[in-house]
Formats: sequence, structure tokens, C-alpha cells
Amino acid sequence: MAPNNIICSHFVSFSPSLVINVPVYSSLSSTAQNSCPSLDNLSDSLAVSNDHKLTLCAAGFLHLGGLRTALYNYIFAKKYGGAFILRLEDTDQSRLVPGAAESIEDMLEWAGIPPDESPRRGGPVGPYLQSQRLDLYRQTAQQLVESGHAYCCFCSAQRLELLKKEALRSGQTPRYDNRCRHLRADQVHEKLARGAPHVIRFRLEAGIEPFQDLIFGWNRHEVAQVEGDPVVIKADGFPTYHLANIVDDHHMRVSHVLRGSEWLISTAKHLLMYRALGWKPPTFGHLPLLMNKDGSKLSKRQGDIFVQSFQRDGVLPDALLDITTNCGSGFNTNRMGRRIDELISEFNPSKITTHSALLDLEKLPEFNRIHLQLRIEDEDQCTLLVKDLQERIQQVYEEEIQDEDYIRRVLHLRKGHISSLQELVSPNYSYLWVRPSISSQQVAALTAEAQHIASLVLKLMEVQGEQLTLDQLSKDLKRLSKQTKATKYRDVMKLLRLALSGLQQGPSVAEMMVSLGPAEISHRFQKLLLLERTS
Repeated sequence: MAPNNIICSHFVSFSPSLVINVPVYSSLSSTAQNSCPSLDNLSDSLAVSNDHKLTLCAAGFLHLGGLRTALYNYIFAKKYGGAFILRLEDTDQSRLVPGAAESIEDMLEWAGIPPDESPRRGGPVGPYLQSQRLDLYRQTAQQLVESGHAYCCFCSAQRLELLKKEALRSGQTPRYDNRCRHLRADQVHEKLARGAPHVIRFRLEAGIEPFQDLIFGWNRHEVAQVEGDPVVIKADGFPTYHLANIVDDHHMRVSHVLRGSEWLISTAKHLLMYRALGWKPPTFGHLPLLMNKDGSKLSKRQGDIFVQSFQRDGVLPDALLDITTNCGSGFNTNRMGRRIDELISEFNPSKITTHSALLDLEKLPEFNRIHLQLRIEDEDQCTLLVKDLQERIQQVYEEEIQDEDYIRRVLHLRKGHISSLQELVSPNYSYLWVRPSISSQQVAALTAEAQHIASLVLKLMEVQGEQLTLDQLSKDLKRLSKQTKATKYRDVMKLLRLALSGLQQGPSVAEMMVSLGPAEISHRFQKLLLLERTS
């Protein structure tokens, strides 16, 4: 049985570069209240509820804008003891992308905001695919037609295109001229009898009442003056967004709708439809959009804003969630390093502002560095990082590093210095996974005492034993350099770095040695001795 109220949040994002739309929705329900509280008393009204559901909508594959809206919806639901539900919009059959719907749910799970109910998981308020609710939409559309609030439109695509071109030529906004709303009943019956293709349009009327948006305050938009009657059932029998979501929200008893601010202008249209159906509308809240740092629109044509891209590049989900909320609103203060539990506890919906959130992705490496350090310091999370890094090493170097303690040691030594695991399989850190190749010419360019220095290092490893520490090694290396005849400390360090890594730059020599351990250090300096003897 459906709950009494549902606080529902929708987000739809369209890109002209995409040829398909696979949105997902969720809803937040409350059995405690039948009223629609304002943002000020929202916490009080939800605190006693025990069944909450939330809705996300994203077009195509999940991108940052959709993830941010999903996140705000998720933390809003969890803040008040809710459950996260996905409702999939698949009503535009011409634009369906195979695998996109599954990918959206995969990415939400990867991000740490998994749905509690969804097409994949099922649940009590399904079905969660709008294509499985077509009879409900058609019945509602027929109800609107019979009450005179909707009508059949037989205008061809060619005529509609001519209307559009003429409007643009004259500098006007394209709109349907409502021609078919004036057809007589016998004309409609005759066209239907011969199977004429048609859509169903909702009849827009003047006199819309103002409504109070949770975020933008009082709004009023006389939509009938600037738009033509909108299509609610397409020629293929599938509903448009306007009808499908109103029907679903009503039958799921939605009390609140949270969605992107691009839908604010459509709210008047939706309120007219609620009034025509005799249904009580939910309370609407429109979230400010996520924009680039220069104020330009975040476009899916940028390519790198899809969540899968960030996952592939080694960005941690915690960092992605943190940066998208840090640049926006809904919190008393902005700070780096918040994880999902802290986002939930610190979320304050009354702090959501109307201005767009400017996202600076150049700061993402810093967010990732902070969250990577937090994960390394967590024993369970560190174990997962070890497994991840093992796979990356195998992919890049075709080497299987079985020693998990070794990898764990590397992670702890490098925490706070690296922004992603991918850095650790870059050429700068190749020495950790494969032994370097060096030449006698490289060695000779640094010192003539290479053999003597190598012997000193080998003796040091015998004395140190298995437990190497940064502080002690740093002191020992300074003492070691004083035992050379003509090689300065700086050149000794250059030689040690070369023998250990084959590189001229990188972490401190002491850290390299602690990372590699005595056995591997000895092997590499034995190699240096052999190189000197054969040169």
C-alpha cells in the first residue's frame, strides 16, 4: 500500500549531443503528515515519520549535475530517516541508450548513495519503470479529454515545423497555435475513425495562481500567454514528462517535489494539470543548477563530466560528493573532507540558496588527496585500496604484487602526498613495482666512489635489520656520506636515488628505502656493485 505522503525530487538534464534519454526518479515519503510543510518547519514535520522515499532523474548516463541532485535528494531523505527509491523514465523509446539505466544505478552504488528500492531491487511502490505504467497514463489522459481539459491534435510534423520557422523568422518564441483545440466533436470522431495519427494536448488556461517554492519563494507564471498547449500523450501512446510524473507523484502520494531550477518555469503548467484533475499538488522546491566555475553551463558535451569518467580516472566517490556540495549550498559552513555521514548530519535545507553553484574541478585533486588520506587511515578502507592498487599494478606493469603488507606500507608513506591511486602506477613510482635499469655512465657522472658507497649501504642494511624507520635512516645516511672521500652528501643521495629508482627526483631517499625494505635495497645495491665491476 502506498504511503500517505512522499517527498519527491526530480532532476532531468537534456543534452543536444545525446540521442537518448534514460531518466531515473525517486521519492521521499512520510506517513506522519498529510500537509505540505514549508522549508522552515520541514524538519519538525518529517522527524516523526517512519517511511521516506526519494526520487532522482538523470538523462542518459549519470553526469555530475545528476549526481549532485541525487546526492542532495539522498541526504535529504536520510536526514529524516528516509529510503532512496529510483523510478526510471523510459517513455521516449526513440532515445533509449542500451545499458544507460543500469549504469545510472551502478554509479549511484559506486558513489555510496545506493537506492533502497529501484528497478533492479524492486520494492512496494513499483513498478519503477514508467513503460510499465502506460495504462495509468492513458486513463488519466482520457479523463482530461472527457472533462474538456485536453484534446486530440492531428497537426503533422511538417505543419509544426513551419510554425516554428515562421516564429523564428519574425523574432518570436516558437509555440503551438492551439489550432486543434477548436475542432468540432464530429471532426475529431471522423479523424479518429480513419486512424489519423494524433497526440493529446493539455488545454492551458489563464488565471494561474501564485505558488510558494521551497527555495525560490513566491512565483507566478501565466504560461498560457507564452506557450502553446503542451503534448501529454505522444503519437506512439507514451506520455511526456509533464503527464507521467504528475500521475506517478499523485498515485505515490507525493507531498514534495525537489528538482532542478530549469523546471521552475514549468511548474505553473503542472499546477494547472493538478487543478484539472482535481488532485492536490505537492509542494515544489527547485534546486540551483551546478555550473562551471566561469558561470557557463555544465554540458555533457564536455565529455569529462560523466561519473564513469571520474571513476575510471581514480577519483574517489567521497571526493566527488564533497566537491559538489562544497561549492553549493545547504550547509551552515563549507569545509573540505566531509564524508557521507557528515554530509547527512550537517545538511540544512534552509541554507539552500537560489544562485547557481560554481564548480571548480581544478580543486578536485586536492579533495581527492584529503579523502584518499582518510581512507588509508581507515583499516577496512585501506584493505580495499590495496586490492585496487594490486589490480592497477597488474594492468600497467603486468606484475603481480602479492605482498599486501608491502603495498599497505607504500600507501601509508605516501598518504597526504598523492591525489589518486593512479599516481602510484605512473612512471614516477615505477621503482616500487619493477626494478630500474641504470647504466655505468649514469653512475660515473655522479661519483667515482660508487662501489664504496654501495658497500656502505649493504653494511647499513645488515645493521638495520628488518625494521627501517625514516628518522633513523635519515641520520644513518648522513653518517654514511661522511665516510666517502670525495663525494658530497648531495651526490651520495643522487647515487642512492639512482640505484633505488633510476630517477633523479621523487620522494626522499629514506622514504624510498623504507618503502622497498632491506631485502630489496640489498638486491639493488648488489646490482650496482656488479655494474661497477663489469664496467
